[in-house]
Amino acid sequence: MPEPGRFVADTNIILSRLFFLNSVPARAMRRATTDYQLIVCSETLRELESVLCRPKFDIYLTLNERIEFFHRLHLSALHIESVPAIAVCRDPRDDKFLALALAGRAGLILSGDQDLLILHPFRGVDILSPRQYLDQHS
Repeated sequence: MPEPGRFVADTNIILSRLFFLNSVPARAMRRATTDYQLIVCSETLRELESVLCRPKFDIYLTLNERIEFFHRLHLSALHIESVPAIAVCRDPRDDKFLALALAGRAGLILSGDQDLLILHPFRGVDILSPRQYLDQHS
């Protein structure tokens, strides 16, 4: 059963929060973290860390700044240790966010990814775009 106080954010939402501070995804992420507890798992953290280390992001922030952000997020998020694999999404790379939401009893997945959004609601979990989330929580 989902707990309304927990949420999952896909990697692109987190990246928008870091790189594009006034974007709709960044505003939604900031708002969600005031209303809910972000949950993560080892798989979502590995993906985020890998993406943050890509040289193409050097134009936005130094590698050290990105690593510092990752460590702050890592410390502030609730870690879900046991996340069974599922195969539901048309993009298998997105299954980890669905699995995390179920294992962590999240009430919300915040995503701009159509492969996830098309599944709304997923087993009682709302899957909302940043705009939808802000429209509902403003």
